[in-house]
Amino acid sequence: MTKLFSKVFTARPEHIDELGHVNNAVWVQWIQDLATSHWESAAREEDRAACFWVVTRHEIDYRGNVDEGQTVTGRTWIEGEPRGATSVRRVEFRNEAGKVIVSASTTWAMLDRETQRLVRVRSEVLAPFRD
Repeated sequence: MTKLFSKVFTARPEHIDELGHVNNAVWVQWIQDLATSHWESAAREEDRAACFWVVTRHEIDYRGNVDEGQTVTGRTWIEGEPRGATSVRRVEFRNEAGKVIVSASTTWAMLDRETQRLVRVRSEVLAPFRD
């Protein structure tokens, strides 16, 4: 079982597109911000110092949107076991009524901070993200 991590986001004027709601590019940024915050809050200090993550794939489903001033709660967790240098992260954004309006499956690759080369995701790196 994996631990959930949550963060609240508020739609500001600069997030709004010509349709009057949060632009898709902003949702991608919020996914990255949520994942980064989760890593920074849960990862061991030595892992944060030695490694960083880059996105290799986003798969996003949009089922709704929010307008300026509205908030969403982003929830994320690590799904399944890592494969080599990659790990899958799930993301959900719920509106103020609790409805999932955006969900995503994102694949992240772990790189060595010094060499900037892919490194295998070891079980102890993900242990702080598990129950």
